[in-house]
Amino acid sequence: MKFLLRLNLTLLAAFAHSFYAVPEGLESVRPGTILKHRKPPAPIAAFGAARINLQDSHQILYRTSDSSGNATATVLTVLIPHNADFGKVLSYQVLEDAAYARCAPSYVFQFGASTGGLFGTVANQAELLLIEAALEEGWVVVAPDYQGPRAAFLANKLAGHSILDGIRAALSSGEITGIRGDATVSLWGYSGGCVATTFAVELQPSYAPELGASIAGAALGGPVPDLSSCLATINKGPLAGLIPAGIIGLSAEYPALAALVDEQLLPRYREKFYKAGRECLVANLANFLLADVFAMAKDRAIFSQGLAKTIMDQNSAGQATPKVPLFIYKAIHDEVSPIRYTDELVKGYCDKGASVEYVKHPEALHSTLSSTGAPAAFAWLKGIMSGKKKPDKKCSTKVARNRLWDRSTYQVMPKFIADALLDLMGKPVGPGGLLESGMQSRDAPGLGDTGAQSCPAPGIFVVR
Repeated sequence: MKFLLRLNLTLLAAFAHSFYAVPEGLESVRPGTILKHRKPPAPIAAFGAARINLQDSHQILYRTSDSSGNATATVLTVLIPHNADFGKVLSYQVLEDAAYARCAPSYVFQFGASTGGLFGTVANQAELLLIEAALEEGWVVVAPDYQGPRAAFLANKLAGHSILDGIRAALSSGEITGIRGDATVSLWGYSGGCVATTFAVELQPSYAPELGASIAGAALGGPVPDLSSCLATINKGPLAGLIPAGIIGLSAEYPALAALVDEQLLPRYREKFYKAGRECLVANLANFLLADVFAMAKDRAIFSQGLAKTIMDQNSAGQATPKVPLFIYKAIHDEVSPIRYTDELVKGYCDKGASVEYVKHPEALHSTLSSTGAPAAFAWLKGIMSGKKKPDKKCSTKVARNRLWDRSTYQVMPKFIADALLDLMGKPVGPGGLLESGMQSRDAPGLGDTGAQSCPAPGIFVVR
């Protein structure tokens, strides 16, 4: 216990380190440029405790753009499996769903990371189990801190920029990571990670058109297309804690909203409301369980009308049409965002020529589809990454027939589960199996290997 406490304090110090600081003078630096890099201060671990046996890992600070197009920077975590295929990259967007910087993957994926409140990060830490499925294929996985340095949850223009610039940084990181500049890239995200990924694929044709040749497709799980309707749906429910986190996150990018909320909050709720900016997802859900968050303001309409609605509309999906193939999966009885908004989003995409495979799940909820829908999404990603699946240029919609899982799930689920369990036991993560790789690897860093040093590489803008 004392060891974990010391390690947590070490991580907190590392998180506050100048590595995360946004350098000055970035306006003339090209988006996606690598500014700094280092080895993570602690090993990568599931749930902050079960160390993952990777070949290597890196953290990269890179230049991106905020909601207004101004220069900023954020961090990309790069996970490299044993026997990696450096020509395959998955950009995985974790469902942070919180307005606290210590809920970002660059922090919570590390051994000994604090939980951001009681079990606060358990949901995003658990996503390492999904990421491991990609690593077992030999893919390099990159996970951007897409909410930026101020943890701007729901600021989705910023998120889209951060994801695309993270891919740019990854494709230019060969001398650091080994990733090929011509690597095939796919994207995946669920819930809040899906919202961010949706903005990335919408913005790609205008913000990063050159990536169109690299991105094979994107899997979008549990879309939340309309933010205003989502807040109205979840208020007074088990997911009401997403509301203060979302408002605080947007306020980080929109000062006028921050001033409005600060003026409108009733004094007796101020401390409770702002505490949501210092804790992670599960802790916030517990703190605001069944709460009427709208009633915490003098005028409950401020969260759904006027300035707040304008800002949320600007950060809702449907702003542009993606050019890359999409696999969208959604629970028909989604308790976060009614399915009609996703139906409308898909129709809008398809009417404008997008390629969408849309699967509706009649038995799942938003909270369960994250796991039950993952194998089918991963099977689709495997198909497009290998080139074996050629997405239709037209759209298709189907209702999953099985009560919980699509048929393709059964083709990947046994290996999915077995690999996850073995990885938690220390198996080297990556293709090859136990007989070829063994349970230990000389190249895998031990618990004491922090590798915090950073070595400049040619062609990389290094900030000192």
